[in-house]
Amino acid sequence: MVLALAACAPAAWALPVFDEVRADFRPSDTLILSREGEVLQRLRTDATVRRGQWVPLAEVSPALRTALVLSEDKRFFEHSGVDWRAASAAAWGNLWNQRTRGASTITMQLAGLLDGDWRQGPGGRTVVQKLGQTVAAQVLDRRWRKDQILEAYLNLVPFRSELVGIDALSRTLFDKAAHGLDDREAAVAAALVRAPNARPALVAQRACGVLRDMQQRPSTPASPAAPAVRVDCDALDLFTTAALQRRAFDASEGVAPHFARYLLRQRDKDSAVPERVATTLRAPLQRFAMQSLQQHLRELRGRHVEDGAVLVLDNATGAVLAWVGSSGQLSQASEVDGVLALRQPGSTLKPFLYAQAIAERRLTAASLVEDSPAQITTAGGLYIPQNYDRQFKGWVSVRTALAASLNVPAVRTLVMVTPDAFHRQLGAMGLPLRESGDYFGYSLALGSPEVPLLHLTNAYRTLANGGRASPVAVTLANGGRASPVAATLANGGRVSAAAPAIDPRAAYIAGDILSDGNARARTFGTDSVLATRFWTAVKTGTSKDMRDNWAVGWSERYTVGVWVGNASGAAMHEVSGTSGAAPIWAAVMGFLHAREPSRAPKAPGGLVRAAVRFGPGQPPSAGVPQPLEAARDEWFVPGTQQSLFAIDSIASEPYSTSASGQNVSKSAASTPTAPPAGASARITAPASGTVIALDPDIPPMRQRLQFTATGDAVQWRLDGKTLGRGPRVAWMPWPGRHVVQITDAQGKVLDEVRLEVRGAGVVAAPTRAGAH
Repeated sequence: MVLALAACAPAAWALPVFDEVRADFRPSDTLILSREGEVLQRLRTDATVRRGQWVPLAEVSPALRTALVLSEDKRFFEHSGVDWRAASAAAWGNLWNQRTRGASTITMQLAGLLDGDWRQGPGGRTVVQKLGQTVAAQVLDRRWRKDQILEAYLNLVPFRSELVGIDALSRTLFDKAAHGLDDREAAVAAALVRAPNARPALVAQRACGVLRDMQQRPSTPASPAAPAVRVDCDALDLFTTAALQRRAFDASEGVAPHFARYLLRQRDKDSAVPERVATTLRAPLQRFAMQSLQQHLRELRGRHVEDGAVLVLDNATGAVLAWVGSSGQLSQASEVDGVLALRQPGSTLKPFLYAQAIAERRLTAASLVEDSPAQITTAGGLYIPQNYDRQFKGWVSVRTALAASLNVPAVRTLVMVTPDAFHRQLGAMGLPLRESGDYFGYSLALGSPEVPLLHLTNAYRTLANGGRASPVAVTLANGGRASPVAATLANGGRVSAAAPAIDPRAAYIAGDILSDGNARARTFGTDSVLATRFWTAVKTGTSKDMRDNWAVGWSERYTVGVWVGNASGAAMHEVSGTSGAAPIWAAVMGFLHAREPSRAPKAPGGLVRAAVRFGPGQPPSAGVPQPLEAARDEWFVPGTQQSLFAIDSIASEPYSTSASGQNVSKSAASTPTAPPAGASARITAPASGTVIALDPDIPPMRQRLQFTATGDAVQWRLDGKTLGRGPRVAWMPWPGRHVVQITDAQGKVLDEVRLEVRGAGVVAAPTRAGAH
């Protein structure tokens, strides 16, 4: 016996002190904190056990403390770790084979929880284990205070199944914090300590006994006796059964679940899961963004749109200030993170395209580009872009084309820049694409690839920062500074450090255009929701078949990105850029600047501001031709400025095989030469053998192919049927091989071409590819 005690003593004295136990405690959840220190999200990170937070004894209800002591160790505050009186009674009972209450004290049980060597196994404890536990309990009682012993025990004791500690128990079974447990709940909790996995009826029976003891306990100066109340054990049985079936302690709870999961995925895989993480999120902003998204989607009920996402970045630091990945209960796929999901960005890529063309001196903000039907030859046939409203504006400046989100000028600009060069530019902005530029072709100008809201918003932040790209930041380092985390795509693309991504002068001009409400009015009107009372630059976008709707823009200090759509990829019904994402964007921007101004940025060095005027457009049937656009002051990269932008001659037909824009005054297209006298009229477009590919993003009923010919008095036939008369007719292309002819008034065939239309099927839902 003496030898056994001697062997146990070193292990007993090696027990940790209270502060070490507290420091080593790890909840099964991680708390995500805002920069203000508020808990935004609780996320379970340990699937092996269910622990809550460490609860100080002062925050445990007096009822539970009383119930536990009465149930487990009535002389807890009197003995020195071992209740020798109870141990003697238990030994005497065992000698006479009588059933007695165990003599294990709370302190002895805690010793077993702290050192696995003394933990009770399936066959009970051995003599050596009991002796070691006895010695350890006495050591604990000497080194720890009673309140520390009770506090540690309440936080470490297993209660039922995977539940460990009073916080997990109270939140799971009673849906409240430990300080709110009443006598009945405390009695059930104390009964579970004795038999964690017992049947509900047995737990209720023991809880009834504990509750009686609580109501019959003698009074003390600090705790007067409670009035005698009859315990209804039948009601307690029903209550216990219901409580043991409850699982109120969700695995995740809060207002930033998607951000929390993203944040924990970024950590070092070999590091321990943190108990608390201080992040860059602003708690009031996070809640407002979530509420605004849900409120607006409720207003869109009936238009088949249920998902959305909001992201707010600090321009200077890249800190994520708000991250709303889903509409929550409104969504059927609330676990999908809309901030990270790959979606088609539509027209939101246009600012990067025009900025590149300006940086390369291919265009200026005042250059004229033609918004008219275009047929662009590709390897697969003719690419025929359309505008959102199916109308064309004629000759417009680059400022108008970008601000009003016109599709055809954007495609013509991409023809100049080339898809591969634009693909590289997007990668430099932090938007690496999975496929090459040639894969997307000219549809790249209208946002045909897929990008996440996180990277798209950060790319707009690059424009806000004068073309300097840098990663986002999600956590606060020591001193409260934002700690950057490189945004990573599945294909490994990343923005790892601040770097020049585009000419700062071109970035400034793009932002100046996106902030110009007058230039935007051609499409959006002057009273659009995009027109804020403070300075902002913003762009909207809608992808094919109305599947995605975006609004992304920045102010002096913040960049805000919003996406709405359906996680399933289903099309929305009649939701445009100004009715879908833009109202949410405007609401969040308004919240950010409720008490904070936003001033226009200063122009970077090297820009030239000059007065420009525009030449006349096509003269009306009567009257004096009007200028294409009103005179104004415009920004230029040095060497590209000029005072007049005009068209020397207006073409009688639109571009048929290419797109262009110009810096200098010149003919945009040459007028077809009239045939010599006596020569027969001929078809000038399309060429014989042309293969036309129907745009799958536009319903066939909305697509048109222009036929042009020399001569005025010609009649058109398609596959032997009359199509129209005059030098130009429009035809709705339909799959198949066709013969196009022109004839004179007597029906004599003057010219003939053969063409093929590929692509089939009427798109069920209206398409808004590259829409605004």
